[in-house]
This record gives sequence, C-alpha cells and structure tokens, in this order.
Amino acid sequence: MDIAAPLLPRPASVAKFLDGQHRLLIGDDWVAAASGETLDTLDPADGTTLASVASAGAEDVDRAVQAARRAFESGPWPSMPPNERARLIWRLADLIEANADEIALLESLDNGKPVGDARHFDLPHAIELFRYYAGWATKLNGESIALSNPGTWHAYTLREPVGVVGQIVPWNAPFMIAASKLAPALAAGCTMILKPAEQTPLTALRLGQLVQEAGFPPGVVNILTGYGKTAGAAMAAHPGIDKITFTGSTATGREIVHASTSNFKRVTLELGGKTPVIIFPDADMEKAIAGAARAIFSNTGQICNAGSRLYTHPDVFDQVIEGVADIARNIRLGRGTDPQTQMGPVISSQQLDRITGYIETGQQQGATLLSGGGRPSGSGYFVEPTILTDTTHKMDVVREEIFGPVLCAMKFDPEEIDRISAEANQSDFGLGAVIWTRDIGVAHGLARKLKAGTVRVNGGGLDPALPFGGFKASGWGRESGREGIEAYTEVKSVAVNY
Repeated sequence: MDIAAPLLPRPASVAKFLDGQHRLLIGDDWVAAASGETLDTLDPADGTTLASVASAGAEDVDRAVQAARRAFESGPWPSMPPNERARLIWRLADLIEANADEIALLESLDNGKPVGDARHFDLPHAIELFRYYAGWATKLNGESIALSNPGTWHAYTLREPVGVVGQIVPWNAPFMIAASKLAPALAAGCTMILKPAEQTPLTALRLGQLVQEAGFPPGVVNILTGYGKTAGAAMAAHPGIDKITFTGSTATGREIVHASTSNFKRVTLELGGKTPVIIFPDADMEKAIAGAARAIFSNTGQICNAGSRLYTHPDVFDQVIEGVADIARNIRLGRGTDPQTQMGPVISSQQLDRITGYIETGQQQGATLLSGGGRPSGSGYFVEPTILTDTTHKMDVVREEIFGPVLCAMKFDPEEIDRISAEANQSDFGLGAVIWTRDIGVAHGLARKLKAGTVRVNGGGLDPALPFGGFKASGWGRESGREGIEAYTEVKSVAVNY
C-alpha cells in the first residue's frame, strides 16, 4: 500500500501561527525558556518540522508555580464571585468555537488525526466541557451535617479549591484532554500549570492565547511546553504544586506517584487500557461490527480505552471478524489534513516501531495475521489497520497496551456470564468495556461484573456529565462529571458551638 500525503494549502491564520514565536505562558507574559532551549514538533505524516517551541526546565516550572501561587493567594481569582468565573469560562468556550476550524487543523497537523475527526468530535466535546463546567462554578456547595451526637452546636462542610494544580496532557487527543483538565479546575477556583506532550504542543499554545483574549487574570493559566522527563518531572516533584493530574502511560503514572510524595500532592491519574469488546449473537450485527472496527481504528488506535480485545460468541465469530476485516481493508490511510483520509499516521517513529514490534511478536507467539500488519511505503509514520486471530491471554499483544490499530480477536465461552466476565477481566487494566446485545438482562448483569470504569452498551457515548477513569492499573480518580470538579476541591468541616 502506498500513502499519498499531499501537503494541502494552509489558511493564513494557521500559517501565521506556525511561523510565529512559540514561547511559554507564565503569568501574563510569553517568555523564552530560561535555558534558551527549544524543541521541534513534527508532522507525523511526513516527519518534517512544523515549528520550534520553547523547552521548559525546572527553573521555568518554578517561575510558573510562583505565578500560579500569586494568582491563587493574592490575585483577583480567589475573590472573584463564582458567577464571574462562570462567565469567563463560557467566554473561553465561545472563543474556541469561533476558532474551531483553525484549532482542528493545528491538531491534525501536530497529531496526524483526520481533520474532520478533530473538528467534529474533539473540538465540540472540548467546547461542551467548558460550558458544562461553567455551570458548576456556581454549584459547588458544602452541606449541613445531621450530627450523630447533637447538642448545642451546628456543623457544616465547605468545598474549597485545592490550590495550584499541575496538569500533564498526552499527545493522542491534546486539545480535548486539556479541556477536560482546565475546565473543572477553573470552575473550582484553582490556578494551574498546563504541560502538553512534547509531541503535540501547538494547540495548547493557541489555547493560551484564547485564555488571555477571554480575560482571565494573569497566572490563572500558565502553559509550559517541554519534555516530560524535565518539565513534567519537575512539576510532579515541585512542593508548590498542590495537585497533579496526568493522562498517559501507566509506567509514567507510577513515576508521578513517587515524585508527588514530596508534599503529599493530591493525584488524579488516567492511564492505560485494554478494553474488551464483547459481542453476543443477538446483537444488531451491522452496528456491532461497525462499532468494533471504530473502537480500535479510530484515532489510529491511539486511544486509552480503544477496543483492542474482541470477544465474540462462537456462533457469530466468523461473521464478525470478516466484517471487521472488510472495514479494515477499506480504510483510507493518509495525511490528516486530507478530507478523504479515514486514518492518519501514528504520532512518531518510536510509536510506529513499538506497534509493528508487537505485531511481529504476536505472530511469533502463535497469533495469525488476518489483515494489515504492514508499513505502507512512503514518508510518514503509517501502519495498516491490523487484525490478529488465534490470540490468547498468554500473548503480549493481548496482555499489554499497544496503543495502535491492532485488534486481538478471540471467541468467548458462551456457557455463563461469569466465564465471560472472568475472561474480559483477565487484564491489569480496567478503563473501559463494551457490550453488544439486545438482552437487557445480560447487558446489566455483565456491566456489574466487568472491572472497568466505563461500560458502554450498544454504542453508548461520551458526555461531559459522565465520570471517566479506570480500575486497577488504569489509574486513580475520575475526570468529567461531578466527580471531575470535586477532585479539584478540598472538604473542610466547620463545627460551631452556639
């Protein structure tokens, strides 16, 4: 398979942004890194440099923490009425909406994903996150406590912002995940330092410009581009940061936990996944097959809850696997900015080597390559959508997170739900699970038995009101929903003797 990746004309606003200086937002100023160092961000469709951005180090982290601390303790932010915070957050959502085409194109260039996916999924969800949490800014209430030993005293609780927050964002959906962290933190009254992944810094920098345009006080949002091993590590260990929230690999999550113990930071971690997709014979097969393909091949499989393990009832296994394979063989690979592209490149040459290495290892361990598995000729970090059959839980491809478009297909024992759930739960991860069935009893019964933070039945979707997070090695805590904003607060008990 050859990849034609024509470089399409870029709108003037995008070209101007790419040609500009890309510095760190600290307080109200865009500044160079203290070291003067920069890093290149590459177009994964051809490996060329899109732009050079400042590479923050420990000194820059310290400057950003000081700016965020001033904004939290002595600036206008802590005294701002909740309804004013809500108006600012809503204004930011409006600005994102007004610039959505530009942001989607920048996201596609930097990440490689199809621009239509960025424009019609990532951006609308990010905008809704800001608007959803704008409403929460006025609804963070404590409660009066019904005492177990009442007397001449009254007790109640307060919810207060946790303080200065460090937010570390991955490269697979950089703008949307940045929104999922910024929006609740802003609504709660926190100040923050946002660090995008070194591979995809551009839309975070554009977001910083819109934060300033919206009128947020200086220091409320600081943005540091740089490497995880330098800027990210310094944030996790910094004693002036009260909470750290991270989305990324389980291995890095463990490092953040260790670093955060210096001052007992509050920690939220959204980590890896190995989502099982379970298809029963009574399911709507057309929808189930399309859903199974979408679950693993969307965003080139670079999704934390990608449906990478397919469990199908033996009676319909052949029908399902041939249907998914037919979709895979007809997916159009190409540059994300090409409107005809259905699947873009993976993020980097390292990720490409990782994915193809897993495909080779899977075959060496006994898996059968049904479709895909190749690296198309031409420049860019492309890999074909891949399906492996004859896989077992002893294989690395089934046990470990690949983070690419690789599906491991298996039959499940149809005897009873306990056996099905036991197979699906045979993983260190527990982020998501998917069920396809018309039997409501099976759906609800199995959903209770699956060890996963989110269970979707027959294509259930994503919403800002739904908590998102994982069991086991998939992380700590939840983002989105009520739980997402409460994670940025501390509860204070007040007892008054009257």
